[in-house]
Order: sequence, then C-alpha cells, then structure tokens
Amino acid sequence: MVQRLLGDSRLATRSVMVTDTALETVRPLIAAHPGVPIFVVPQPVMNSVAGFNVHRGCLALGERPGACAWRELARDARVLVILERISDPDNVGSAFRNAAAFGAGAVLLDPASADPLYRKAIRTSMGAALLVPFARVPEWPQALSELGREGVAVIALTPSSTAPWVRTVAAEVSGRRVALVLGHEGEGLTQAALDACELRARIPMANGADSINVATAGAIALYELANV
Repeated sequence: MVQRLLGDSRLATRSVMVTDTALETVRPLIAAHPGVPIFVVPQPVMNSVAGFNVHRGCLALGERPGACAWRELARDARVLVILERISDPDNVGSAFRNAAAFGAGAVLLDPASADPLYRKAIRTSMGAALLVPFARVPEWPQALSELGREGVAVIALTPSSTAPWVRTVAAEVSGRRVALVLGHEGEGLTQAALDACELRARIPMANGADSINVATAGAIALYELANV
C-alpha cells in the first residue's frame, strides 16, 4: 500500500514511518520523494503509534484529495462502476480492485456506501482505492437517469430470474459507454435505483444458489463487459 501511495497514487504523501528492517525495501521510492519526512523507529514505537502490531514495519500518511465532481468523472470514463449502499469496506475495496483490473475509468458511490479511503477498504483494494478516481453522488438515484440521458448504458446487476444473462447484455451494449450498478450485500439494489437503470442483467448460477458476493459478481460482469 505504501508503494502504491508513493508511486502512482492520486494522494499526496505527508510522511512515512518505517522500522530499520523495512527501510531498505522502500528506500528507492523514498528517494524519489525528497521532500517527504521519513521517521525511522523501532517496532514497539510503531505499534504504540498505530495501535496494533504492524508486521511489515512500514506506514505512511496520505492526504485525502478534495472531492471530485461525479459528472466530470462520468464524462471521461468509458466504463463506470457505481455502488449503492455497499456497507462493508472489504466489498468496497474489492470493487475498486475489480475496477482497476478491468479498466473502469472511475467509481461512483451513493451517499450510504462505505468510505473507499477507510483503512480496510484500501488494504482490500490492494491500493486500487488510491489510484482509481471516485466521487460521491448526492443526487441519488436521479444520477442514474441522468447518465442514461447522456447516452450511457446503465446496467443494474440483479439476481432476478427475469433479467437476461450479463453476457447477452454486454453484447447488446457493445460500443457504448457503460455504467455497472451494484447494490447492497443482502438486499441488492433499491427499487428506485432499478427503475432508474436502462438495463438489468444477471449472472447464471446453479440451482439452489440465489446469489454470490457482490464484489465477485461485479468482477464477473466487468469481465463480460470488457470482452465484447
């Protein structure tokens, strides 16, 4: 995570704290940021500052960037990932990891979804939350309809048996800008969000399986959208 922060991250680095053992690992990256303060401390000092045992011996303080305007991000992205009421930071982090892996240009979040820059979300994202642009969307779910009016194919991912397979929908929207909308871990998308989406899509599953993890479902859908 520190390597991502010091590398291609959108966040400025305020400071780095390392143990003697970990210093050599990050020394090349530190050398590229001569203005960043570096604190070399014993492991017990690091544990007392962090509040838990940091086995890797390396921490960094990044500066949260100013809020992005979601319309600007949406305008420049060919593929968007949109999250509604995703409350688990691990799932938010995984969604960012998937977005980075399959080339999504940005992630948009409704007001209720977990913070992508929460520690667990950053860790689960493997640092992708530091790289992929994101924005909150106050105008929810009206923003989904607005994207549709701008020509974006807004796709609600749902386990409903009446929805067509995601591969079929991916072929249907080939060549268009796309927004994939993912909902709450237990309840899925709200009816208002579903109604605001142009299309619905599902992932076919074996009999007896009603759903899969939202981050897993998002990865499968993004793969299908990237391969048409």
